[in-house]
Amino acid sequence: MKIAFRILSYLLITLSSYIAMAQTSITVSEALDSWIFNCEKEVVSAADAMPEAKYSFVPTAGEFTGTRTFAEQIKHLAANNYRMAARMLGQKPAPDQEAETGPEAVRSKAEILDYLKGSFTALHRSAATVTAENAVVPVLPERFGTLKQNTRVQFAVDAVAHSYDHYGQMVEYLRMNGIVPPASRK
Repeated sequence: MKIAFRILSYLLITLSSYIAMAQTSITVSEALDSWIFNCEKEVVSAADAMPEAKYSFVPTAGEFTGTRTFAEQIKHLAANNYRMAARMLGQKPAPDQEAETGPEAVRSKAEILDYLKGSFTALHRSAATVTAENAVVPVLPERFGTLKQNTRVQFAVDAVAHSYDHYGQMVEYLRMNGIVPPASRK
């Protein structure tokens, strides 16, 4: 009887731990979305921290020929987000997204911030469609880019990595203008 009680106890403990683990696990889309959310928070706050008068700033001390302005950095980042969101859904990006320039008509700080926020909304929507079953299934008939990307996970990771790359540049632009980036403020 003691052995049966012990076995039953072990089975109940094991079962309850599996149930607890299942309740605390997250889906692939939730995991991707948490990265997108964190990136969005950093990028949008940095974009908002720069005064509109400085959106045309481009470094000049050193070799910066052809370097994007602060505004162009943000539009480029956002256009890529839209492009990756479209690719995750198997859709064709708009020409200004494919060129990673963003719409020419988007010029003011408010318009650029709206475009940027919209790009993260598009990423959230696309990430919500990613499941364990379709995460690494090819989306397009051909591989995309030099990294040969073609899965939803690859496109989501590209968007976050690319955004953080330009976030680093935005931080430098802010600091060159005497602005402490929001993430560095205590």
